[in-house]
Amino acid sequence: MALLASALTSHSAHPGLRSPIGPNGGNLSWHLSSSKKSKRRCDLRSRAETMSSELAQEHLMPWEIPRKEWFPHGFIFGAATSAYQIEGAWNEHGKGPSIWDHFCHNHPERIADWSNGDVAVNSYHLYEEDVKLLKEMGMDAYRFSISWSRILPKGTLEGGINYKGLQYYKNLINTLKENGIEPYVTIFHWDTPQALEDKYGSFLNRRIVKDYTDFAKVCFEHFGDKVKHWFTFNEPHTFCSYAYGMGQHAPGRCSPGHNCAIPCGDSLSEPYRVGHNILLAHAEVADLYKKYYKGEDGHIGMALDSMFYEPHGKTFLDEQAQSRSVDFNLGWFMEPVFRGHYPFSMRSLLGDRLPYFKDDEQEKLVGSYDMMGLNYYTSLFCEHIDISPRFSPALHTEDAYARPKMNDHEGNPLGPDTRSQWIKSYPKGLKNLLMIIKDKYGNPPVYITENGTADSDNGNLSMRDALDDDIRLDYLQRHISVIKESIDLGANVRGHFTWSLLDNFEWANGYTDRFGLIYVDRDDSFKRHMKKSAKWFRKFNNAPRKVIDDKHGHITTLPAFISNN
Repeated sequence: MALLASALTSHSAHPGLRSPIGPNGGNLSWHLSSSKKSKRRCDLRSRAETMSSELAQEHLMPWEIPRKEWFPHGFIFGAATSAYQIEGAWNEHGKGPSIWDHFCHNHPERIADWSNGDVAVNSYHLYEEDVKLLKEMGMDAYRFSISWSRILPKGTLEGGINYKGLQYYKNLINTLKENGIEPYVTIFHWDTPQALEDKYGSFLNRRIVKDYTDFAKVCFEHFGDKVKHWFTFNEPHTFCSYAYGMGQHAPGRCSPGHNCAIPCGDSLSEPYRVGHNILLAHAEVADLYKKYYKGEDGHIGMALDSMFYEPHGKTFLDEQAQSRSVDFNLGWFMEPVFRGHYPFSMRSLLGDRLPYFKDDEQEKLVGSYDMMGLNYYTSLFCEHIDISPRFSPALHTEDAYARPKMNDHEGNPLGPDTRSQWIKSYPKGLKNLLMIIKDKYGNPPVYITENGTADSDNGNLSMRDALDDDIRLDYLQRHISVIKESIDLGANVRGHFTWSLLDNFEWANGYTDRFGLIYVDRDDSFKRHMKKSAKWFRKFNNAPRKVIDDKHGHITTLPAFISNN
C-alpha cells in the first residue's frame, strides 16, 4: 500500500500497508435517516460530488449499515498492529536493534516528521490498557507481530534467547486469552534484526531462511499452546518494493541515482531476490509448523497486500495492463504458494531477473498455507505502457508496463476522498480481489488482515476532529458490507481486522497519519481515547443477535456473548 503513496505523492504512507450489501446493494435500505446522522450524510455526499456523476451515484446507491448477525458463525472481527509501530521500549530488557531502529536513528530525514519508534505509543508498557480497549469494543481477535530482535537480539539462536522478551509476549497473550480475545500472530512485520543486516545483508541472502526458521521455531515452542493462527510474513510485496526497490523503508536500498538512504543496491533485481527468499522462508516455516506444531486446530499462512486495478481507459491494452498489475501485486506471492511458480506475465517480462524455484522448493511451496491474509486499503487505475526497446524500466515498479493513475482517462477518481492523501474509498476493489482469490486460487480461507484509512495530521488536527471520524466509519462500514456481499457470492472470508487498533508510527510517514480506532495523545502520557468508529464497533460487536431457533422460523434474540461462544 505504501507503494501507492510513494508513486503518487511526495512521500510514503502505510501502516505496517482490512451480501447483497454495500455500494451495489440493490434493494437494501439507506440507514442514515436519523437526525443525528444527517450531518454525516451531507458530508459524505459533498465528498462524492467531486467525483463523476456515475461514480458518485455508485457510491451513494442504497446500502445498509452492517450488523454482526449477517456473518456466519465463527466469523471474527478484530484490530491489528505491529511491534515496531506500537511497542516502543526499543532498547529495554535486552532487546536488540532492528533495521527500523537503525534506519530512523541514522536517516531521520527519511521520516516525514523526523520521528522514530523508540517509544512509539508505549504499548510495551500499556498493553493491558490496550487489551481492555479491545474488550470494550467487543473484538473477537487481535492481530499483532512479534519483534524478532526482542526475542533474538542478535538475530540467531546462537546469539541467545532474550527471555524477558519472551515473557512480554506471554503476558500479552495470556491477557488476551483471559479477556476472551484470540491472538492472531504475525511472525515478521518488517523489523529484521540489524545484526543480520550487518552480518550478511539479511533478506538479500539465502542464509536468512535458516535464521528466520529458527526464530519461528522459538515462537511456536513458547507461544504455540495458546496461539493457533500464524502469519509468516506481512505484506511481502510492499516490504520488497519499499525497502529494496524505492528505498523509502528500512534498510533503505535502491539503485545509484535514485533518492534513497542507501543508493548502492539494484532496484531492478533486489526486490525479486528478497521476495524469493521470503517465499523460501515461508515454505520452510510452514512445513515445520505442519509437521511438529500444527495439531488439530493450528493455522498458518501469509498476509499479502494488493490493490485492485481498473483500466484507465476502455481499451484492450489497458485491460491487459490491469491483468499484469494484479499479477505483479497479488500474484507475485499468491501464485507460487498455489502453483509453485511465478505468474506467466512476471516470468515473461522479467526473465532471469526473477529467480527460479527448484523442484523440492516447489513441493514445499504448493499448499503451504491453511489460510491467507489480505490487506486492502484502496485501488488505482492503470494505463498500458508500450512494451518496446524504447522503454526501459528504471524501477521495478514499472516492470508490469502499467502506469498507475489516480483518475481515469476522463479525470474521474475511483471513489470519494478520505482524510488520507492516498486512500480513496473503493470497496468494490476488495470484492474484486476476493473474487480473484476464489476463482483463480482455490478459494482458501481468507482473513482481511488490514483494512482502514487515516486522518492526515501535520500538527493541525485537533483531538476533537480526530475523535469525530465519520469518514473512517463510513469507509469501514462500506468495506465490511462488501465482505458480506463477497461471502454471499462464495468467497471464503473468515474475518476482518481494522488497521489499526491505535494511532501509531506509520513508517515513513511517522506520526502524521492516524489510522487508529483509538486516538493516542503522545503529548499527554500516551492517553488513549475512543474515536466514534471505536464506539460504533462497541455497539456492533455487543449488540443482541437474532437467531432462528425452530422449524417455524421463530426468532429469538440472544445476548452477543452467547452467540460468540
